[in-house]
Amino acid sequence: MKRFVIFLLAALLIGGSGAWAEEKILMMATTTSTDDTGLLDYLAPEFQKDTGIVLRWVATGTGKALKLGENCDADVLLVHAPDAEEKFVAAGFGINRREIMYNDFVIIGPADDPAGIRGQGVGAALAAIKSKTAVFVSRGDKSGTHQKELEMWQAAGLPIPDKEAWYVQAGQGMLATINIAAERNGYTLTDRGTYIKYEANLNGNPPLKILVEMDAVLLNQYSVMAVNPARCPKAQLELATAFSDWMAGERGQGLIGGFKLLEKQLFTPNAQ
Repeated sequence: MKRFVIFLLAALLIGGSGAWAEEKILMMATTTSTDDTGLLDYLAPEFQKDTGIVLRWVATGTGKALKLGENCDADVLLVHAPDAEEKFVAAGFGINRREIMYNDFVIIGPADDPAGIRGQGVGAALAAIKSKTAVFVSRGDKSGTHQKELEMWQAAGLPIPDKEAWYVQAGQGMLATINIAAERNGYTLTDRGTYIKYEANLNGNPPLKILVEMDAVLLNQYSVMAVNPARCPKAQLELATAFSDWMAGERGQGLIGGFKLLEKQLFTPNAQ
């Protein structure tokens, strides 16, 4: 009997190891907003159900995500800094860049709005924050959101703040940055999806409110691209392509459009 049990356990172990060896795992580097909002936790099981591919990811700023791809530490990227992505592709690190979805950026701040920016355009809002030395919390981490913020200061004709006491560089993800801004009674730039998640975490009544939105410069485009196997021989192009096709296909686009919190849509699918 003992020998039978030992044989059975050995067979299970051998069979199990074979199953593990056959498991298809796709490594992705992505921005914090796709993780913080819960979008990836929502999509990954559906992707695995449809394709048999297990999606695993590291969520960080887009700048760091691109560096992970450059260092061959990922197979595919899901990011939101178009200029940086195009440079990444031009340098030969990425291929098959494909727009997948978008939302928009918003400037949020205290309900009493000490800098008086409510309803203004982006340029006027930043100028008011600067002139009144109201606290502004920046991601400060080379993420897509941080890059957008720097572009906004420049587009407004204002010097990019650096060592000013009112300008706080968090060096953290989006939800953490929002929480720091709330603690400091300050302003910050966030993508709408993460703001809705923050709002949902506080039962729909957060201390920071959307004050500036719907400006043309606030578009926030997300794209998928594969890591180039010519640069990274172990990059799994077949699995990355399967993910890109699924995200851009009817199934992925429908799921993205149906992802909501507080009955609000966080991302709009726009794959071509």
